[in-house]
Parts: sequence; structure tokens; C-alpha cells
Amino acid sequence: MEFFRIRKDIPFMRHALKFNIISLVTFLLAVFFLLTKGLHLSVEFTGGTLIEVNYQQAADLEKIRGALGKSGFTDFSVQNFGSSQDVLIRLPLREAQDTARQGETVMQALTAETPGATLRRVEFVGPQVGKELAENGAMALLLVVVGIMIYLAFRFEWRFSVSAIIANLHDVIIILGFFAAFQWEFSLSVLAAVLAVLGYSVNESVVVFDRVRETFKKVRGLSTPEVLDHAITSTISRTIITHGSTQMMVLSMLIFGGETLYYFALALTIGICFGIYSSVLVASPLVMWLGVSREQFIAKQKKVIEGANDDGAVV
Repeated sequence: MEFFRIRKDIPFMRHALKFNIISLVTFLLAVFFLLTKGLHLSVEFTGGTLIEVNYQQAADLEKIRGALGKSGFTDFSVQNFGSSQDVLIRLPLREAQDTARQGETVMQALTAETPGATLRRVEFVGPQVGKELAENGAMALLLVVVGIMIYLAFRFEWRFSVSAIIANLHDVIIILGFFAAFQWEFSLSVLAAVLAVLGYSVNESVVVFDRVRETFKKVRGLSTPEVLDHAITSTISRTIITHGSTQMMVLSMLIFGGETLYYFALALTIGICFGIYSSVLVASPLVMWLGVSREQFIAKQKKVIEGANDDGAVV
């Protein structure tokens, strides 16, 4: 399915060096912010207090957030838990204040602003639990990266595999760099978005590289940059359809999903934009500079050895 077809190939590779310089600068900035500022981890990773509250009617999450803000709470999260009447509140543990006292303070704030709240439970999530979540999250990210590397190694020639792996890791670091630079809260949902972006980005790389391999096999007389330009140009319509429809869905979550989905959708938005950029304008130039050529995809002719057949005739 195509919305349009571009007849003349766009010379992307003519500006390959510029694209990669932009990518390198962005990558280094992301690393810089990660090293200097670090990630602003959520209560799930750092430990804190979980408070479950029930209402007789659908809870107004914005009023609840406003009530907590007026009471001096910061870095909290409020979301529905199971139903529209149940609310889960996550709070970082304040110094010199135990979990029970924090629960009482929260209920006083909610009762004043949103009457009808009933306390269901108050639990403390210790730093050890948060540490385990962080370690498990990092392990999940590592396993996904290793799985993608193995898949690409079997699917493509090594030059394609190396380029796609670099492009995908580039996307992950840049997403983390944005969250470090602006100190946005990094939660389990954001980690899930990062994992989703990895799969999404590698899919785009596979589509472009498949077209590159196909062009090398079927079309003669084109240089490597021309083959890459043709492959990228011929997949532009598909890229616009796929990424455009995905981005519309993600933007709807970003705008209308509320605070619960905001950072999840924000991470996906950044990942989709940079995923397109890296798959097309980072991975493809890397393939070119690693020396990919048509000869690597053409099966070598087997030499025919002269000899006698069954009738004694020389062949």
C-alpha cells in the first residue's frame, strides 16, 4: 500500500556526513546529561509509600493531585487502580516521617478537598525493592538488546547488523538523555516505552535493509550510495503510513491520557521520531562506510570441471 511513489531517488547519502555529525552531537549531549544529572527515578525505583484510596463515585484525579500539591507533597503520582473509584498514590518518603504518619497527612488533605475518600491500605516500598526493580529493568533492557543483536546477525550480513545495532542503541541513549536533561520522572512505564522503541526502531531498519539487499541483487550499474538512496526513497511512503498512524495514537495518549500516561507517551514520541532518523539517516550511512557492495550479495559461479560423462563423451 502506497500513498504516493517518488519517481526520482532522493540523494540522502550525499549528506550522510552531516546527518551523522548531528547524530553524534545529539548522542554526546545525551551521554553528558546522563553522567552529570542522572535519571530522576520514580518511587518504584527509589522506595516510598503506596496509598490506596477508595471513593463511592468516580475519583477526580486532578482534584486529588491539586490537594496533594497544596499540602506540600512533591514527586508524587496518582492513578486509577483497578477501577475509576480506586486510586493508587505513590509518595517519596519524607525525612523524619514514618509511613503511617504520611498516610494520615494524605487522608487529611484528600478529605478537605475531595470528601468521601476511604483509606484501603498504606504500604512502604523499601529501597531494596526499588533496587531490585531497577536491576530487573536493566536486565530486561540488556536481554532485548542481545536478542536484537542475535536476530540481526542471522538475518543480515555483518555490516548491516553492526549498523542496525548502533542505530538502535543510539535511540535508547537519546531517550534517556532527554529524561536526564529535563529531569522528567523515569518510571516502569517509561522503561516499557524504551523497550517498545527498541523493537519499533529495529523493524524500520529491517525494512530499509531488506530493500537495500533486494536492490543490490536485482539492479545493476548503481553505486552503493545510489542503491541506499533508492532503498530509502522507495520505502518513504510505507514509513509515512506506519509512523504517521502510530504517532497519531501516541499523541492522543500524550494529550488526552492524563498524567498517568504522559511520560510513557512522551518517551514513545521521542523514540518514534529518532527511530525514523536513526534507521534511515544513521544506519544507512554506517552501512555505506563499512564497505557494503553488490559483490557481497551475488552468488559466485561454480567452475565446471571437464571430464567424461556416463557415455564417455567429454563435457
